[in-house]
Amino acid sequence: MNELPNTTAIVVGASRGLGRGIATALAEAGATVVAVARGGEALAELAESTERIRPEAADATDPTAASTLIDRYRPDTLVLVAGATPHLAPLQHHTWETFSVNWETDVRIAFHWLREALLKPLRPGSRVVVISSGAALAGSPVSGGYAGAKATQRFITGYAQEEAQRAGLDLTFTAVLPRITPATELGRPAVRAYAERYGMTEEQYIEQLGPLVTPEVAGAAVVELVESDAADIAPAYLLTGAGLQKLP
Repeated sequence: MNELPNTTAIVVGASRGLGRGIATALAEAGATVVAVARGGEALAELAESTERIRPEAADATDPTAASTLIDRYRPDTLVLVAGATPHLAPLQHHTWETFSVNWETDVRIAFHWLREALLKPLRPGSRVVVISSGAALAGSPVSGGYAGAKATQRFITGYAQEEAQRAGLDLTFTAVLPRITPATELGRPAVRAYAERYGMTEEQYIEQLGPLVTPEVAGAAVVELVESDAADIAPAYLLTGAGLQKLP
């Protein structure tokens, strides 16, 4: 079991939604959390909630940000949550630019940070958690290339684990795929779009989702993974309001 007190975690995309819940949960579990996001005001507000959170305003898609911050803080835990808000429209109403926004942002972030984690490398025993999406399993017909981008995040997380093993690095990489939820700024518009698409009210659509993923649920799930024995961690998990479920 890993103990979080006296360790350092970097959470990329910590200013809102699931990322904020994850940063808060890691801090409450005793880690010093470096909260990375572009929004300085939201980061400052988050940092005021606990002395264990250190704000770092940065563009996570910039490869120098990944290199600089990993060098500066040498984290024991790295959590990648940041990504673009997809344009919600059926395929024929996208342009290539709107369709590919999550490839250019979410996948780029995962690529740069996973690459740096391997090249530095992170210290032995470190954990890397990539927050993908349940859309990687179910598809997402009203959000352009979002589902494919999230599936690619899962793939390259697996590639990073293979490379760590090939190089004899004691690093653990895993992907977490949260189900759609109205509990975040990202999820609420998607819930509305899908409810309209299927001829349902928002309440009806939300009811059929079952237990909802919240920032608190995501935070508890990441703490659970970081504190678990590395041998027990699966390559990927589905995250529902009921918790983590291992994926094959």
